[in-house]
Amino acid sequence: MRKPLPTSDPLLQLQASITARDDRLLGWLYDHGVLTTDQIAAALFPSLDFAQRRLRRLTVLRAVDRFRPNRAYGGSYPYHYVLDQLGYDHVHAQRGLGRPRRDQARRRKQSLTRRPDLPHLLGGNQVFVDLAAHARTHPDGELVRWQPASAFHEPGVLYRRGGDPQIMIGGPSVFPRPDGAGVWTEQDRLVPFFLEFDTGLERLDVLTEKIAKYERLYGMSTWAWPVLFHLPSARRETNLHHRLAGIALETVIATTTTELRTALGASPADQIWQLTGCSTGRHRLIDLPYTTTDHDDEFPSAAAPGPDGRAT
Repeated sequence: MRKPLPTSDPLLQLQASITARDDRLLGWLYDHGVLTTDQIAAALFPSLDFAQRRLRRLTVLRAVDRFRPNRAYGGSYPYHYVLDQLGYDHVHAQRGLGRPRRDQARRRKQSLTRRPDLPHLLGGNQVFVDLAAHARTHPDGELVRWQPASAFHEPGVLYRRGGDPQIMIGGPSVFPRPDGAGVWTEQDRLVPFFLEFDTGLERLDVLTEKIAKYERLYGMSTWAWPVLFHLPSARRETNLHHRLAGIALETVIATTTTELRTALGASPADQIWQLTGCSTGRHRLIDLPYTTTDHDDEFPSAAAPGPDGRAT
């Protein structure tokens, strides 16, 4: 009697089936936790239908999993995609990391479905997704780097050569914890930036305290990146600018709002950024003031995400 052929390794089957676009998506889900169907389609696919077909295939392959939160007043949100266990295995193999926990996907999915600040996480991710979507239809632009919040959680991670060593021991009460960071390029120009995504649920004092932390960091280091504050409304933006009026800031602070972007149908790359202390109108992302400094090609590495999506 002939012996049955051995079953193929599921990870090898997955790796033989995925594309470069799939690989980028799996890396994003590893770093940034969760993306919706609409976000994935906008950033990576020519159409929603194409994205849905591919996501179904990746789900069957156990590269990704999904959940669908219910809306408070009835109905449900679009599918939210996270990595499944084979997706973790693939990303770890691609990045030369050790094997992940065998229950990594289950634990992280459970945590994300219960995470009270999930709308904040998705909102911050949306800004970068919109830049990636803009680049798909504007070949001269590219989001060349997208760093998650977890890259900035470890004490001392913001220290760079030439800075004050005290940065090494300062925690979140002293220095900022951005919601992400990126590098946007157009033709032969680039601008790196930190992102602060605001849902409007915090007191305005919290935003000014964040700016004070950036001021402390910039005064003690070589950082010179613009800090983008993405606010929900024009009223919130006006109030923040009013709070900062007359204050000389070393940090370049630029703001925009969800209201403005929705009204204009604008991308974060477009002419929507208002500089604090400046009355000359809004600026494109690539045109924000920025002076290249040493070490600007050095980025903190994101720690392996824990079950709640944050760095371990």
